[in-house]
Parts: sequence; C-alpha cells; structure tokens
Amino acid sequence: MTKYTIRMVAPDDLTACHTIEARCFSPAEAAWASSIETRIQTYPEGFLVAEYDGEVVGQINSGSTYKDDITDEEFKQLIGHDPDGQNIVIFSLSVLPQFQKQGLGDQLLGSFIKQARDMGKAKVMLLCKDKLVAYYTRHGFENEGTSASTHGGEQWVEMTLLL
Repeated sequence: MTKYTIRMVAPDDLTACHTIEARCFSPAEAAWASSIETRIQTYPEGFLVAEYDGEVVGQINSGSTYKDDITDEEFKQLIGHDPDGQNIVIFSLSVLPQFQKQGLGDQLLGSFIKQARDMGKAKVMLLCKDKLVAYYTRHGFENEGTSASTHGGEQWVEMTLLL
C-alpha cells in the first residue's frame, strides 16, 4: 500500500483542495474556492488532507452543528456552524482520480472518524449519491433515506454514523 500522510489542513492547501474538489465533482456540485477557504480558516480541525510526496492529493472537510437537518445550503459556507455542535457534517471526501482505488479515501475517512470521536462528537453525517451508499455502509454509516437536498440538481442520500 502506498504511504500517505494524513494531516490537518493548512492555509497554503487552498489551491490544491479546490483543484481536487473541481476534479471530483461537477461544476454544479463542487464547492467554490471561497467556501473551501472559509472551511480552512473557520474549522481546520474538521478538515484533513492526504499528502503523497509533498503534494495534497485528497481531502475531507466538514462543519459542526447541533442540528440534525443537513440540507441547508448555507451551512456549506459554515453559516450556522457551531464548533461545539454534537454533529459533524462531512461536505466533501475527495481524492484526485489518479490516486483513487488505492485505499486513500478509506484512510482519510478513518482518520476523520477517529478525530470526530476524539473531539467528542455524537455522530458523523453526510449526503452522498446512491452509488456511494455501500461504501459508507462499509464504514458503519446507516442509510437514513433520500434527502430533501437538491444540491447541484442531484438526488442525495442521507447517511449517519453514531460515534
């Protein structure tokens, strides 16, 4: 298995993280650079990156809330974010295409879940497409059904992991 370094995001990672986001999501779904910058500045403890040979090749980022409704589009810009909230909401788990299918997403998600536990969170929540339900289920997430979110004009499934 290739050796990656998983670490907390740094301000200098903005360009790399935005590039990863743009390569992994459609233009309608991908976070804007300004949103990623806000996540880096506001909640770095909820934002991990994976490096390979000094290059950021993967990321997982989030916000924290007491709310159970994760369909609010403004929350993706951390409007309503509360670092003490019991729920941590994953906005993006993404890996550059040439580094996919090598277990890096699993490493990022595993490190993120451990960090969420260490931070005393009660649950990890996310929205994903149908094709990723089995992936998150393998990591202990429960399928909560179709989400009311229509982010990017797509249909999403809500997933929850109790910590």
